Amino acid sequence: MGSGAAGRRNFRCIDLSLPLENFSMDRDAPHIFYWDHEEGGRRTAKAQGFDPDLIPDGFGLSAEDVTLNTHTGTHLDAPWHYGPTCGGSRARGIDEIPLEWCFGDGVVLDLTHRKPGELITVGDLEQAVAAIDYRIKPYDIVLIRTDATKRYRKHDFMLGQPGMGRDGTLWLLDQGVKVCGIDAWSFDRPLAYMKDDLKAGNREAFLPAHRVGREREYCHVEKLANLDQLPRPHGFQVAVFPIKIARASGGWVRAVALVDE
Repeated sequence: MGSGAAGRRNFRCIDLSLPLENFSMDRDAPHIFYWDHEEGGRRTAKAQGFDPDLIPDGFGLSAEDVTLNTHTGTHLDAPWHYGPTCGGSRARGIDEIPLEWCFGDGVVLDLTHRKPGELITVGDLEQAVAAIDYRIKPYDIVLIRTDATKRYRKHDFMLGQPGMGRDGTLWLLDQGVKVCGIDAWSFDRPLAYMKDDLKAGNREAFLPAHRVGREREYCHVEKLANLDQLPRPHGFQVAVFPIKIARASGGWVRAVALVDE
């Protein structure tokens, strides 16, 4: 252990991730089976063929079995999620995403004034950027704040958010952004609202932000959390490295902001 100035860290980490837990209101909620220490001892003894009474105090090692979707909890969507091709080439899976995209300067755009079901427009994004006196640069990681994940354990979690559309997503990509994210269930508006538009004859209303990824390569993070805990809207770094799952359409991330002290 270090001591004095040499032992101090000059940054702090702010967790931007939701927990994986049983009984959440997420459609993609996991199922977690917890082994306690006694169960761990019994399983080890059975697998190795000896009497569990030989184990001191009967305790083995605790563990958990988890069944979940690659889009459960805080996760990064890969181009393969949006469609089989991107710009005419095979879309990349989560294990093929350049890791350089997943760490960079962060900027939070406050869109909390937008109501559930509403579309976040280019004008909204431009006003949010102007309000913080910032200019988005290539490879910034742009975080859209809606505060929707504050209702993660509420019945309306999947409905209580605005969402991005085609024009707003293209605007971010035109600034050189490769990874962006939102603190809501989906980067697009809720499916229930898009369904109504589809039934009314507007076919382009279905997943417009996601479908941009069939033309322009980018990734977005869904189900971020705690964006309100960041002390400033920019001047920090963000890490959103995904779990490496072969040929997958997404991967879980422990999204973290690193704030210089």
